[in-house]
Amino acid sequence: MKTLKKSGHGKRAFVQFVTLMSLIAGHTIAQAAFQLPEGEKITNPIVIGRGIPQKESYEPFDPKIGRNFDLKNLWMRADLRVRPEFRNNVCFGGGIGAGGNCNTLSTSGLTSITGTANDQFVQQMTRLGIGYDLSPDINFYLEFIDSRTWGGNGSPVGAGGGGGNGDPIIHTCGSTPSAGGRPVCSLGIRAGYMLIRNLAGIQGLGLKAGRQYIVFGDQSLFGHFDWANTGFSFDGVMVQYSHSIMDTHAGWFRTAETDLVQGAPLGSGNPNITGTGQAKNGAGDADLFILYNQIKAVPGFLIEPFYVYYKNNLGGGDISGQGLGTPKHGNQTRHTLGTRVAMKKGYFDASSEVVYQFGQMGDTAASASGLCGDPGGEGKCLHINAWATRNWIGYTAFNLPGKPRIAFNFDYASGDGRANCTLNGAYGDCRTANTFENFFPTNHIHMGYMDVMAWKNMMSFSGNFQARLTPDDHIEVWYTNLHLANARDNWYRASQGVYVFSRPDNTVTHIGDEISFVWTHFFMNGMVAFQGGYGHLFPGPYISHNLGRNAVGQDWAYAQLWINF
Repeated sequence: MKTLKKSGHGKRAFVQFVTLMSLIAGHTIAQAAFQLPEGEKITNPIVIGRGIPQKESYEPFDPKIGRNFDLKNLWMRADLRVRPEFRNNVCFGGGIGAGGNCNTLSTSGLTSITGTANDQFVQQMTRLGIGYDLSPDINFYLEFIDSRTWGGNGSPVGAGGGGGNGDPIIHTCGSTPSAGGRPVCSLGIRAGYMLIRNLAGIQGLGLKAGRQYIVFGDQSLFGHFDWANTGFSFDGVMVQYSHSIMDTHAGWFRTAETDLVQGAPLGSGNPNITGTGQAKNGAGDADLFILYNQIKAVPGFLIEPFYVYYKNNLGGGDISGQGLGTPKHGNQTRHTLGTRVAMKKGYFDASSEVVYQFGQMGDTAASASGLCGDPGGEGKCLHINAWATRNWIGYTAFNLPGKPRIAFNFDYASGDGRANCTLNGAYGDCRTANTFENFFPTNHIHMGYMDVMAWKNMMSFSGNFQARLTPDDHIEVWYTNLHLANARDNWYRASQGVYVFSRPDNTVTHIGDEISFVWTHFFMNGMVAFQGGYGHLFPGPYISHNLGRNAVGQDWAYAQLWINF
């Protein structure tokens, strides 16, 4: 047996223990010697920044939470959708670019992309909303959303065959950051807000603060866009006042935020975007102000005058990659005035919306910024003068089996023949930015279900037929004739990016003709819906002329199963 050598470790440990206990005892005596005035107590022995208390009361001005919970005031909503989607000849017989464009434009000219653009994928959307009514006038709501493409969690390819193909074992955010430096996540917050009705005791006055949906009118400018797997929602505050003759909504929303390093809210050392010019300061943000009214005083009519102020202080070179028609182009001040009138009388219904936009825009390209005498600078030298209109009229035979409905539509949105002037000198000198801004719409319910057209630089005529074959079956047939409003401006797809760059000498405007069929079947008392759809786009002369090849028709189909409660 080995004999252990004695060491001084035990003695040193005993001395350290005695010293520590002496310090603690001395601290206790010192605390006891300090006498608080009667009725007072120490509320912050440890400095912790806090904006809202824990469950126990913290200060008299803090709201009391945690002790007034009642299970009967808790409610939930949820839905889940699975949708396989197919699209052949996305670029009409050619390849597709990273931005969804079928050709590219540079200083050297237009180039058609080679390849075959066919695609098939399955998307899944899951939403879970949790609400709690503190009182009839106070509501808390939080909605989670998980958006995923089947098989998309892992890295299917990698350098030297190093792809992980790890979707089955990865259930959280991806490990590879996106192009913007953020983790690739599928789970997020679609909505999270507080809703206060009858604010300050004023009947009909409400306030909603937090992340929220914005849906107005026919969703031409602001919609939920729930056809997409994520849809739109906004961070901001909306005040509403409701009266028997009119409802008024006024809101401010921040759509982009940049920060100086010392102002980074989460301790990050970098701004959210590497900008140019005025974007390199704390005011390089984008804000949206909305004033929307609904006048209900005329029987059978709804009149909706509105005003939108969009201020984008991001640099003119930050968001400009597709020319002056780039959606939400940087460095712009845009005013939008519009009115929508909806009518429903007997078997007839109609809707007409007219929108006008004006303001100024800047672009760091010398062809645009040079107009202000500062090539490469941030001057707003381009004038905005854009407009759009949307018109529907329909007839529903409520007295016939299936309640068939037929409707006709005309849509128009302005373009600008100089929209590509910052990309190529052949398009002429920059002067204006008259391509209509589509903002944040649900374009899927307008201009054909195939989502090949945005409400910008376009003109379309549509015919639509719907019927209920049974109480649980609905069919729809939709024909749309598609044109450009300005031949030298581009064709913009429903996501508002460029689909096809137009040639500088283009005079052809007929894009093509789309026909779509959709069938929906409800079962399980309406809690489950199956929907299938098919569409075909017959190409017009514009596509062949601007892609430089014979265009092939595009096919699109999907099937989706959607449950909700």
